[in-house]
Amino acid sequence: MSTQGAGSGTGAHEALISGIAERHVARPGGLLPALHAIQDELGYVPPEAVPTVAEVFNISRAEVHGVISFYHLFRTTPPGRRTLYLCRAEACQAMGARALERHTKERLDIDFHETTSDGRISLEPIYCLGNCACSPAVMIDDFVYGRVTPQRLDALLEEG
Repeated sequence: MSTQGAGSGTGAHEALISGIAERHVARPGGLLPALHAIQDELGYVPPEAVPTVAEVFNISRAEVHGVISFYHLFRTTPPGRRTLYLCRAEACQAMGARALERHTKERLDIDFHETTSDGRISLEPIYCLGNCACSPAVMIDDFVYGRVTPQRLDALLEEG
């Protein structure tokens, strides 16, 4: 069960993070699965997890931070209650995704990989939703929508 949105202090999660890391440390290439498991449990990889994971894996903090910052799917801040993915693939770009992106960023007052100040929505880029014939496409949480205009996106965001 996920505890997304729970406190972010090391004290609150140190035992959980350490336990997850210890379950993966003996596995070849276990760092990535450990970081994914931490994010699956907490909703993000808190920056305070870096020293704990580094210690368990006997690697530097810089190495752990490097992995987290290299892979765009890792979050270092709590996610919003909903996640909005904007497709940035070529078909969507050709059908107006850039204008939709500008509108979305202005409306929500955030950029990619950020969350609205009220914690309601996180904005993430995605590079193909497999809905090219209905471009531009977005995904809100687990639902894909096609032929999305700025007005339709506003309506979808108001629904939830």
